[in-house]
Amino acid sequence: MSAVSEQQDTSPAEPRKGLSPRKKQRISRGVQYAVLVVVLVVLAALADWAAIRQSFFNLDVARQGLPDLFTVALRNTVIYTVSGFVLGFVLGLVLALMRLSSVAPYRWVSAIYIEIFRGLPMLLIFLLIGSLPLAFPGFELPGGVYGSAALGLGVVSAAYMAENFRAGIQAVPKGQMEAARSLGMPHMRAMVSIVIPQAIRIVLPPLTNQLVTLLKDSSLVLILGVTAAQVELAKFGNDQSSTHANPTPILATGLTYLLITIPLGYVARRLEARQGAHR
Repeated sequence: MSAVSEQQDTSPAEPRKGLSPRKKQRISRGVQYAVLVVVLVVLAALADWAAIRQSFFNLDVARQGLPDLFTVALRNTVIYTVSGFVLGFVLGLVLALMRLSSVAPYRWVSAIYIEIFRGLPMLLIFLLIGSLPLAFPGFELPGGVYGSAALGLGVVSAAYMAENFRAGIQAVPKGQMEAARSLGMPHMRAMVSIVIPQAIRIVLPPLTNQLVTLLKDSSLVLILGVTAAQVELAKFGNDQSSTHANPTPILATGLTYLLITIPLGYVARRLEARQGAHR
């Protein structure tokens, strides 16, 4: 009897079953949600909603900026962005072709340009452009502030677009170029007619993201010294906020930015998903 009991005592104990990883994850997520709800409730309880409405959602102040918010500030922002993007697109494509060229000096010039303008803050570029008349007395870019804004946004965005274009060109199968050359097509014509269109389709998502970046960077145009007819969204919102001593115009400006950036971001994601589906 004692031997049997000893045998039973020395038998290995059954392992306890703990929580599964999925249950632990659910519990952790539930705790996070609970903490978030508590924080929101506390903030809502402590906030002075009357002061928030008066300071940030003052409709009377917001109406004071209409319709100039759209007819002047938004219009100028779009002009600055599009002109900078067009210049960056053309220059970036040329730099990409130079970077892939068999001529060494072309590759060196392109590489130096890309490294310099990717490494410098755009703020510094605008400051340098504003100082050009000091180095070249009487020199003025065509279009005044609009030309200077296009140059500042374009030369920097070109460095980033050049790398996008280079990656897109290299992603096109080499057989495309070889087939075109076997048909007697010159190298440059094959590049322009066959390779580059395919490369542009490949890099459309990053180009769309670059457009969003330029839209936000257009706020740096204020450094060039703009008039009331040349203001972009950020300066317009700041000026209106200072005039009325109320931050509502800044919030309205932010919402106007989002009216453009959110759809563009959605387009970029859709393009990325479509490309991923075709791979």
